[in-house]
Amino acid sequence: MYVSYNQYDWNPWLPLAEFSYNNSDHSSTKQSLFFTFYGRDPHFDSVHITEDTFAGNLSTKIQSVQKDVKRELVVSINRAKMYADRSRESPPVFNPGDMVWLSSKNIKSTRPTKKLSEIWPGPFPILKKVSTHAYNLNGSPSTQSSIFPY
Repeated sequence: MYVSYNQYDWNPWLPLAEFSYNNSDHSSTKQSLFFTFYGRDPHFDSVHITEDTFAGNLSTKIQSVQKDVKRELVVSINRAKMYADRSRESPPVFNPGDMVWLSSKNIKSTRPTKKLSEIWPGPFPILKKVSTHAYNLNGSPSTQSSIFPY
C-alpha cells in the first residue's frame, strides 16, 4: 500500500481503502458490498477528469488503491485456501453395495428422548452414489430422505 516506512500516515488512506474494498467483487456474493447495499455500482467516472487537477490526482490514487486492494484480496483468499486445505482430506470412496453406518446427528428421532437413541444406526447398504459426498442408502431410519451427505 502507500503507507510510509514509519507508518505514521495510514489513517488518511482508510477512506480510499474502504471504498476500494466495498467496490470490489467478493467471492461469496459475486458482487460488491456497495452494490449489495445500494443496488447499484458507485458513480465514479474517471474518464472525464484531467490529470492536472486535484480530482485527477485523487482519481489516480483511488484507481491505484483499488488495484492494490483487489490484489491483496486475491492474496488473502489464496492464503486462506492454503490454510484450509492443510486440514482437508479426500473423502472416502464408497461403492453401491457397501455397508455403512449412519450418524444420527441430523436425523429426527421418533423416540421420546434423543439421548437414548442410537448414535450410529446401521449398517445400511449403499444403493447409489449421488455426488462425491452424498449417497442413497437402503433401509435408512429417516422417512424424510434416503440421501445422506458424507
